[in-house]
Amino acid sequence: MNLSQFSLEGKKALVTGGSRGIGEATAIALANAGADVAVTSRKLDELERVADRVRKLGREALAIETHVGRMDQLQPLVDKVVAAFGRIDILVNNGGTSVASPAMEFSEKGWDSVMNLNLKGLFFLSQAVGRVMKENGGGTIINVASVSAFKPEVPTSAYSISKAGVVMATMCLAVEWAKHNIRVNAIAPGPIDTHLFNAKFAIAPDDEAKQQLAAIAGRVPMNRIGQPNEIADTMVYLASDASSYVTGQTITVDGGLLLR
Repeated sequence: MNLSQFSLEGKKALVTGGSRGIGEATAIALANAGADVAVTSRKLDELERVADRVRKLGREALAIETHVGRMDQLQPLVDKVVAAFGRIDILVNNGGTSVASPAMEFSEKGWDSVMNLNLKGLFFLSQAVGRVMKENGGGTIINVASVSAFKPEVPTSAYSISKAGVVMATMCLAVEWAKHNIRVNAIAPGPIDTHLFNAKFAIAPDDEAKQQLAAIAGRVPMNRIGQPNEIADTMVYLASDASSYVTGQTITVDGGLLLR
């Protein structure tokens, strides 16, 4: 086996939702593998912290404040990254949100908030970056889906629906853009120790929150909650030549949760 296939030396990456959690871990993992990394989210101070971590690894870094759920901000984001890096070889669509509400009471505003960020923004940012990749001979796009795409999560139905859409968008773009040497894949995380995951327990008393976390971990065959770096390591595989014949796939990284 040639381990150099996992190298991202000289590659240029853009990671959305890059200020913490899976996005931050992915930015650091890509930098460790050799890539220069641009990170974007709505919190510039946290982005600068992640960019500093990337620079300490000897890579170029760029922090750009963007709301990926607002279509008018997508092309300017791509333009800034291309101006700084010259191209984009890797796009990680990690930005996402969730709104908890029973379907009977779910508001249109909540629906739009989830869909615009999780699905619409993902599609149109992929489109903008895909055009750049086409001009430069190809690239790889990695979308963050969720096990909730396959196993409905209640009362966050819009989140599950949006992530099911991410899985289908991954397949559609993979088929259409393969001729441009653009590979499109997705990762479906299970329960991962992130801000978005832990927000589910934020309003519960500490003891109750711990019990809920333990119950979730107990449903996972590996009997624990995953860590962001365990998603990021899979990102490196999908971003690298080690996965050169893989496209249109959704890799589940869930400790075996869906097996139950």
